[in-house]
Amino acid sequence: MRIGVPREIKVHEYRVGLVPAGVRELALHGHQVLVESGAGNGIGVDDAEYRAAGAAIATRAPEIFERAELVVKVKEPQPHE
Repeated sequence: MRIGVPREIKVHEYRVGLVPAGVRELALHGHQVLVESGAGNGIGVDDAEYRAAGAAIATRAPEIFERAELVVKVKEPQPHE
C-alpha cells in the first residue's frame, strides 16, 4: 500500500502523522511511505531521518494526495488540501 504523510498546516499544529520508527515498521511490512518535505520539522525530525527509515520524500502535499492510497494526518484535512 502507498501511504502518504503530509505536513500539518493548521496553525500551532506541530505533530506529524508518522514518526520515522512508524515509517520503518510499515516499510518492513512492504508498504511504500511518502512523506512531505518538512513534515517532521515541528518535532525535530528532518527529511534525512525519514529517508533512513525507508520513506520517499515529496516536495509538495498535492503529490501525496495524488499518489497515496492512505493519508495519515493528525488533524482533519483542510478544504484546500
